[in-house]
Amino acid sequence: MERTELNTLGEFGLIDRIKSKFTNKNVETIKGIGDDAAVIDVGDKYMLVTTDILFEGIHFDLSYTPLRHLGYKAVAVNVSDIAAMNGIAKQITVTIGLSNRISVEAIDELYEGIKFACDNYNVDLIGGDTSASASGFVISITATGFVDKDKIAYRNGAKPNDILCVTGDLGAAYFGLQTLEREKQVYLANPNMQPELTEKEYLVGKLLRPEARTDIIHELNELGVVPSSMIDISDGLASELLHICTQSGVGAMVFEDKLPIEDFTMLAATEFNVSPITAALNGGEDYQLLFTVKQSDFDKIKNMSDVLPIGYTTEDKAVLLALNSGGTATIKAQGWNHI
Repeated sequence: MERTELNTLGEFGLIDRIKSKFTNKNVETIKGIGDDAAVIDVGDKYMLVTTDILFEGIHFDLSYTPLRHLGYKAVAVNVSDIAAMNGIAKQITVTIGLSNRISVEAIDELYEGIKFACDNYNVDLIGGDTSASASGFVISITATGFVDKDKIAYRNGAKPNDILCVTGDLGAAYFGLQTLEREKQVYLANPNMQPELTEKEYLVGKLLRPEARTDIIHELNELGVVPSSMIDISDGLASELLHICTQSGVGAMVFEDKLPIEDFTMLAATEFNVSPITAALNGGEDYQLLFTVKQSDFDKIKNMSDVLPIGYTTEDKAVLLALNSGGTATIKAQGWNHI
């Protein structure tokens, strides 16, 4: 039998392959595979369901990831997926796989972080599972949430000439990872060396304890604005933008000088000799929101303090970056590929 290696498909190719083999049979299933969360009709609202799994050695390194932070982040990334559908998370279940080197006290720390996130996002922990693991520590969280039927935002709703907007700033988490990996190598070479993180707290914090942008969802709701499309930025802006454009059947023009990049990120880019634009487009793990709005809605959101327009969608299917130097470059997705 012919063997196909997983890395020839990549994560999204594998998802598409799985999706192609299944069709929804129940009328309650409004949206299955292919968005930030599944959508289920439960009467007067839609219920949203999403799952993320984090593996030690793939998604996190316990040599520099405090378990409290890991617990918090595991919740936040799922809350972010619910937010990316313009919904608010309400419940989570937590499943953990444990190796024999994990102590009871370590589990207590993990759940302290989970509880802090549950309190912060007003989410209930309602169950889960525990199992032994032969391959290190594993944590998987499923989140459920709700959204009014007339306010749901999918990835495929963008129309030509919509305004592209992004929350927060981009690229910081990438340099947080580079910083921690560098300090780990220094420590391994000389265990007496202390990590130099005093000027990197912002970057490291963005990686280890990202925040889901539920504040933006509440603010959009108060302003009476429903994004025409939305996605959270977990795999890098370029990857997420291409998801929206592909699924919506549009192109995009993004302006280099509009990409939100903090001074801390710019300094780290110089230090690591990596373009800050590359980090913003392809770094990943930012967990900000990328969304589009109709031009008629732009006046309502233009004064939002943490939302920045970065471009617009086009009828032409090309996805382009307008360079400061003049001309354009094609935006390609690199992002994260754990397979």
